[in-house]
Amino acid sequence: MRLIAGVIARRIVPYVKLGDEVVRGQRISLVQFGSRADVYLPLDMKIKVKLGDHVTGGETILAALE
Repeated sequence: MRLIAGVIARRIVPYVKLGDEVVRGQRISLVQFGSRADVYLPLDMKIKVKLGDHVTGGETILAALE
């Protein structure tokens, strides 16, 4: 995962540090005001969301192993 701050407000509030281990559903940051999070997945994952879907951190399943 990569968090990218927006050009204007540049607001990302991290809850973890680089190298920390996280568990499923754990909140890792608060992304505000046009910032974004890029999620990188293994190639063998089956994507469960479509372009334009509204997703919620910690709730929406993005992909699954099949």
